[in-house]
Amino acid sequence: MTSTKNNGSEQTQETKFHFEDADVSMSDGGDNNADVTDDVTSADYYFDSYSHFGIHEEMLKDVVRTKSYQDVIYKNKFLIKDKIVLDVGAGTGILSLFCAKAGAAHVYAVECSQMADTAKEIVKANGLSDVITVLKGKIEEIELPVLKVDVIISEWMGYFLLYENMLDTVLYARNKWLVDGGIVLPDKASLYLTAIEDAHYKEDKVDFWEDVYGFDMSCIKRRAITEPLVDTVDGNQIVTDSKLLKTMDISKMASGDASFTAPFTLVAQRNDHIHALVAYFDVAFTMCHKKMGFSTGPKSRATHWKQTVLYLEDVLTICEGETITGSMTIAQNKKNPRDVDIKLNYSLNGQHCKISRTHSYKMR
Repeated sequence: MTSTKNNGSEQTQETKFHFEDADVSMSDGGDNNADVTDDVTSADYYFDSYSHFGIHEEMLKDVVRTKSYQDVIYKNKFLIKDKIVLDVGAGTGILSLFCAKAGAAHVYAVECSQMADTAKEIVKANGLSDVITVLKGKIEEIELPVLKVDVIISEWMGYFLLYENMLDTVLYARNKWLVDGGIVLPDKASLYLTAIEDAHYKEDKVDFWEDVYGFDMSCIKRRAITEPLVDTVDGNQIVTDSKLLKTMDISKMASGDASFTAPFTLVAQRNDHIHALVAYFDVAFTMCHKKMGFSTGPKSRATHWKQTVLYLEDVLTICEGETITGSMTIAQNKKNPRDVDIKLNYSLNGQHCKISRTHSYKMR
């Protein structure tokens, strides 16, 4: 595990990736970026956090993310050319710019944060104001100048796929504005689970609270272990195979389908100890001429989503071929639907370890 862990709420932490074979050019939003948050209030932290350019810089520099969308659009122009496109949660407008260059008849870029004002400047600076209209506001509250759109594109995925719950916004836009036979990009997202050995980091960040300068602060340990951590997992730490928890078809699913219970069986690939389960997701664009997409898994090229680590109270001793069986329940938090509640049930009936537990976690 790397040494710079962060939980899901620390969205503005800058993460830099370097890929020698990648070449992505991005427009500068101008000198006004420094003032973009001047009028921001704390009424809605979710949107306020996206008003700062730093989080957009991190996402744009995520070459896997941004280049994947660019390739999908530029290599499948038949999906975009002469079509009316709706960009949900447009941010700086990068996806809208790609669509305009691919020949879209018009693009409506909807962004609720103050970044919408900067997106308008970017569109104007690139001479695309006649093709891209930036609309500032929530999808659920704005009105489009058209009755229907042909394509909805969005980069809605959060940590653990569902953190921030922007998927509901995409589904709302789909139900209200997408023409019959229209397409959603991306149209598939799959959540996976695996298990890792991670003794060093668990000891450093979780067990630390048992003895803090000679004082017992284990009450904080009990809280800390309920908060999933977002970080890059070393592929060598993986002890079991990976199992699919859920595949979501964005073009057909209902809003409630994002809350579910999924069974799993993880098979150990070697003799080792298990300290945590790890979740990651894949994204697919199946409407392309040739299926395209990307993975946020620990064995794939790094993304800003990294992976989501759920530490266990116990250390599991497992032998090659033994299985961890259980289920994971995922639901929106009732008080804050942008948070995710996770309930984990698991059992191991092995040679050296027999255990059955239930853990609850909250991404916030």
